[in-house]
Amino acid sequence: MRPEYQITAAVALDLVMGDPHWLPHPVKFIGRLGAWLERRVRSSMENEIAAGTVVGLLTISLVLCAAAFLIWVCGFLDPIIGDLASIAIIYFSIAIKDLAKHSKAVYDVLHQGDLELARSKTAMMVGRRTSELGEDELIRAAVESVAENTVDGIVAPLFYTMVFGPLGAIGYRAINTLDSMFGYKDSHYMKFGRFSARLDDLANFLPARIGALMVVPAAIIQGYRWKRAWKTLWRDRARHDSPNAGWPEAAFAGALGIRLGGRNVYGDNVITKPYLGDMLEDLKTEHIVKANKLMICTSLLFLATGVVLRITFTAAC
Repeated sequence: MRPEYQITAAVALDLVMGDPHWLPHPVKFIGRLGAWLERRVRSSMENEIAAGTVVGLLTISLVLCAAAFLIWVCGFLDPIIGDLASIAIIYFSIAIKDLAKHSKAVYDVLHQGDLELARSKTAMMVGRRTSELGEDELIRAAVESVAENTVDGIVAPLFYTMVFGPLGAIGYRAINTLDSMFGYKDSHYMKFGRFSARLDDLANFLPARIGALMVVPAAIIQGYRWKRAWKTLWRDRARHDSPNAGWPEAAFAGALGIRLGGRNVYGDNVITKPYLGDMLEDLKTEHIVKANKLMICTSLLFLATGVVLRITFTAAC
């Protein structure tokens, strides 16, 4: 089966099924592998930067070897089974429906006026402390998460699938999982997690920029503020402390006519992030729904563009 068909089938499967709780997810195994290697390597290496690098390289290598072996074995049994294995790997590497589901859950409970439950639902999406957030801040957190994860959870794995096939998808997912585990700026992970954080920044460099640019035509299709999305993207993209997250967040802020950024609390640390976008509208629960529509449209546009480019390139060669 052509890679374009595998990718399209995987996205369709994700849109229909999402990530069922009863189905074992590879990210959990990647996380357990990374944690197990961390315990072993930390105890045997004094240099934390070197230890973190070893853990990162070992985790990614083992994940890639396991995925390659699975595809080879399944393909050896039957080419169709091999295709199904490839589709499954890509499917597990993206998260369109689950991202929409988690943010919609925040919208639903806010609409019901249950602030405490909304804080709990939002905490499942973001790393910041949500226990004291008001409605506006919960909406902002949900929209920011949707914007950033449009790249991390969808565009980036699809991008690497287009380039490297299913191994590109699971390889990126391993990199992103390591960053979410070790990429903290606290005393425990400042040095150990440096390799994972830098590698994640590098892996997201192109997808973040391509994904942000895709937000503009998606905003046109959705009838949002596409001119403002373009303007805000180029004006505010570099204000974020992350080299990549500012791109999709600025584009989303402009398209929705809202302002993102501001005061966040991580553990006991208060971090004030620069503002992205202009407050043309007050934050409302409907902005979560709009962000979801923009995320889905951006994802499908990227998929369609990538498939067309792959077919064109293959035909030319």
